[in-house]
Amino acid sequence: MPSSNSNHLAGDDDDSSDAVVVAPAKKWRSSALLSAPSRAIRQLVPRELRRATSFHHRRRVGSGADDDGSTTAAARALDGLRFIGATRWEDVATRFDVLTADQGGVLYRAQFGQCIADNKPDFAGELFDALNRGRTQPAGDGISKDEMREFWTQINSASFDSRLQTFFDMVDKNGDGMISEEEIREMIILSASENKLSLIRDHAEEYARVIMEALDPDNLGFIALHNVESLLLRQRRRSSLSRSRTTTRIAAETAAPPTPPPEPKLLLLLRQAAYFLEDNWRRVWVMLLWLSICAVLFAWKFIQYQHRHDVFQVMGYCVCVAKGAAETLKFNMALVLLPVCRNTITWILNHTTATSVIPLAADSLNFHKVIAVAIAGAAALHAISHLACDFPRLLHATDAEYHPLGQRYFGFPRPDTYWWFVKGTEGWTGLVMVAIMAAAFTLATPWLRRRRGRWLPELVKKVAGFNAFWYAHHCFVAVYALLLVHGQFLYMTREWYKKTTWMYLAVPMAVYAGERLTRAVRSRVRPAKVIGADVYPGNVLSLRFDVESPPHGRRFRYKSGQYVFLNCAAVSPFEWHPFSITSAPQDDYVSVHIRDAGDWTHKLKEIFEKAKNKEPTGQLPTENNGHETAMTNPNWPKVRIDGPYGAPAQDYKQYDVVLLVGMGIGATPMISIIKDILNNMKHHLNASGDVEVGTASVSGTGTTAPSSSSSFRTRRAYFYWVTREQGTFDWFHKVMDEVVEADMEGVIELHNHCTTVYEEGDARSILISMLQSISQAKDGIDVVSGTRVRTHFGRPNWPRVYRRIADTHRHQRVGVFYCGNQVLTKELRELAQDFSRNSSTKFEFHKEIF
Repeated sequence: MPSSNSNHLAGDDDDSSDAVVVAPAKKWRSSALLSAPSRAIRQLVPRELRRATSFHHRRRVGSGADDDGSTTAAARALDGLRFIGATRWEDVATRFDVLTADQGGVLYRAQFGQCIADNKPDFAGELFDALNRGRTQPAGDGISKDEMREFWTQINSASFDSRLQTFFDMVDKNGDGMISEEEIREMIILSASENKLSLIRDHAEEYARVIMEALDPDNLGFIALHNVESLLLRQRRRSSLSRSRTTTRIAAETAAPPTPPPEPKLLLLLRQAAYFLEDNWRRVWVMLLWLSICAVLFAWKFIQYQHRHDVFQVMGYCVCVAKGAAETLKFNMALVLLPVCRNTITWILNHTTATSVIPLAADSLNFHKVIAVAIAGAAALHAISHLACDFPRLLHATDAEYHPLGQRYFGFPRPDTYWWFVKGTEGWTGLVMVAIMAAAFTLATPWLRRRRGRWLPELVKKVAGFNAFWYAHHCFVAVYALLLVHGQFLYMTREWYKKTTWMYLAVPMAVYAGERLTRAVRSRVRPAKVIGADVYPGNVLSLRFDVESPPHGRRFRYKSGQYVFLNCAAVSPFEWHPFSITSAPQDDYVSVHIRDAGDWTHKLKEIFEKAKNKEPTGQLPTENNGHETAMTNPNWPKVRIDGPYGAPAQDYKQYDVVLLVGMGIGATPMISIIKDILNNMKHHLNASGDVEVGTASVSGTGTTAPSSSSSFRTRRAYFYWVTREQGTFDWFHKVMDEVVEADMEGVIELHNHCTTVYEEGDARSILISMLQSISQAKDGIDVVSGTRVRTHFGRPNWPRVYRRIADTHRHQRVGVFYCGNQVLTKELRELAQDFSRNSSTKFEFHKEIF
């Protein structure tokens, strides 16, 4: 591969210059690496790597200068080699006293991890043994407080030689000064277990052979200390230099000016208000308009009944409040339907510029929830005012007070019991509506819909969940029917033109009914043709559909970043669930990736697993094979598709630069965007004659031309995928490898982050780093992700990420798109706001929360 692609394998998330250049060798997968014989592995080890691991062959650590720098240089390069997190001896001593209070002041090996605040007992035990072997007189299974102080001093030593020797002793379990292949294998198993890297642990024997081939250039059958040192030095020097450059640049650019005097509180509040309006002006004006309409309607009805003297004389302000709340209730019951008219919103997003002033894609569902809260409040206020105030006052009114009301509204003989009001059409319809609303609103709360409340009784947890939420929400069909009936049988209104409930509801209900009819016709004419299904690590099901099949019988058209609803009658005939599209518009299939995260998704995965096991050989096409001759497995369950629907991520084309962040399964819309960017870039280059492109799509054979290059603005993309599981990277490994190979201009920069792995420099992950470096030097494959994209350990340094993008793209708009859970939302949004205000780069944040 040309060196221009090195940015895909950036070794540090703050500087793309720190990269691993992929050699122009045959593309190897990790499986091929593991199955290769020892002789083939030896031949693959680059000569420069062998030289790097042997240039200290006769030198003992600490003996003086070396060929490539002094021990001080090595110490600077390896200053991150650490065994425990930051901790004080005082805290360790306190824990020691607590743990040994009943043991005569002796701390045993099994307690060592608790004492040094390391919750990994296996690693702590191996560290204890290594420290113990290094003593002139080993302490046995228990140590005193003085010996504990000695151990603590050693593992926190500022000396590079001391820490490197301790790490070597951890691997060299028999203490003979040499590391054998079996000792490496055991340490790989321990490191992989500590970092939850099950795939590396399962192949520890093969990986141990790889390390021996790389670090034992003379085929002595063992590894010496200087071999380990030289590899670590080589591995860290590059990232150390890059980090030094970046740190110096950032320090210079962010050097704080003299601290200004504190601003007056009023000026500070005004500044914060201005920032808030700058970031949220579209939401603010929509909310102000809505609140104003609600206030006007409430005031209108309140004043109207205040001037109806016959009614006001008996019921007072209670009837004014009840009627004012009813008027806002009718308005909001009509309005609440519009934010969930997905087809209408998608059409507006695709064909108008309304999103420039109305946050349709980002906040339609949030606005639906806000309106629902207003409905709940208005319904409660209306019901309480009638039941607790109006009806009792009417029952206790004198005959003279009641007489005008009886003549015009309630009749004679006058009601003598409370039951008279409840059993009437006005009464029972209102109570039934309130009961259904209360159930639906309660089941829609996050802790019941997602069963997150630990305090919930087991019986409630069994009843609650998405199914209960879904079915309760669809009971609103009955609520709207009852509302129309309720609006026609009013106590104190007789003229038809004053019964305005149907006037509020007519248009929104017609639009919503049209929406549901469109969905039903579009999705139920015939099911989509399933052409492939795979189950990946992490309980993720991938489904691929024929692009010419769903759901109209013609090519399925969509935009990257959009989503679809899926229904599988074999799981539930009525439930529809949303999933982001992971294919690109130019692909000859439509794909989704579904995580097993609930009852419905779990059953769907089980059904497709069973169907796949019955699948005839050769019928399932791969992502890179043509589908023209592919047969449909008759065992696949029938799946219906409804969509596509607009989402915030589809607006990425409005930006020259995009920062895409996916957490776990939240990478799905970002993968579609990455493929679309690459396809459009290839189409543009092909049209200009700069490069020949065989097809117009990545991971497919379709030749449909991408969107017009003139309307496609994106010229640079940064993708950060943050996940907890190593197997997660297998979901999209083909896409990542294809981006690395095809992106000749370095447009897309990929960063994988595995958060279960301890950060680089930690002794618990240093062996994984060594293995990663060896594998990348040999064939460019990352051992953690199995792709050509290097995996970083731990979470990204988000301020550094924003700073680098701001420095690189001055005076430009950067679209920040995040999909994942709520954890990162606040940090990414605040950083976008801060850098927009304090740099020339404008960051605009968009999110999708699942």
